[in-house]
Amino acid sequence: MLNRAPQQWAKVLVALCLLPLTLLFGATASADESSPKVLRVSAIPDEAPTELLRKFKPLGTYLEQQLGMPVKFIPVTDYAAVVESLAADRVDLAWLGGFTFVQARLKTGNAIPLVQREQDRHFTSKFITADPAVKTLQDLKGKSFVFGSISSTSGSLMPRYFMAKDGIKPETFFGRVAYSGAHDATAAWVQAGKADAGVLNASVWDKLVDSGKVDTDKVRVLATTPPYFDYNWTVRGDLSPALTKNIKAAFLALDPANPEHKAILDLQATERFIETAPENYQSIEDAARSVGLLK
Repeated sequence: MLNRAPQQWAKVLVALCLLPLTLLFGATASADESSPKVLRVSAIPDEAPTELLRKFKPLGTYLEQQLGMPVKFIPVTDYAAVVESLAADRVDLAWLGGFTFVQARLKTGNAIPLVQREQDRHFTSKFITADPAVKTLQDLKGKSFVFGSISSTSGSLMPRYFMAKDGIKPETFFGRVAYSGAHDATAAWVQAGKADAGVLNASVWDKLVDSGKVDTDKVRVLATTPPYFDYNWTVRGDLSPALTKNIKAAFLALDPANPEHKAILDLQATERFIETAPENYQSIEDAARSVGLLK
């Protein structure tokens, strides 16, 4: 080799340049898929798509500034699609309910819940009705009832769990059970008389009341569930640890004393974000198994 002619050395160098980098330097030379060039974000569709986009836009801009990278929101059609997207590495960060987090964690084995709103440590659901004759849940026997999505923590799982504790199995207790797909849709169904009663999360109910989108002269709260852990922002488990750390830091840095931050926090219906951990959602998994939504 040391005695090769210059022409021969040139041919060797050209050949080396044409080899894939992974053959020359190993797999570490390939693009690091754990550090995406664009942060892909999604959310369970627990409200209308236009509302989800309205809430996310300023948060997305803030994350771009904090992380120094583009952020893209990827809407999905249903709750299961968010779980599948995280598992297939089609999204990097997702707003999940407690139940969808449990599903994502079980499916991926390593999804990481980063932060939750302060009130998500003690979240509740509201049972609502427009029927003046209904005073308690027992008065709904044989009547029609609407949940949100079947995978919703606050619009299905936990209300179902607490009803079971009172001896109510929806499929045999109510005359008809339906699923609206989203919390705001549930309120609209009850107000329009498409169902005698329904259940939705307390945060959306409060927002609908405050914005005048529900007529409290027609629709009222019948009962409220005990508290439970719910929503969080989750990243896929194989995301770059450095990026994961920076995303968490960005959420925790949101300060209501800063007017721009307060606008973001108001849209997220919270005063601040706090850290969370997988073990906070063990009770959600237990509840899902007890009512047969997880095998």
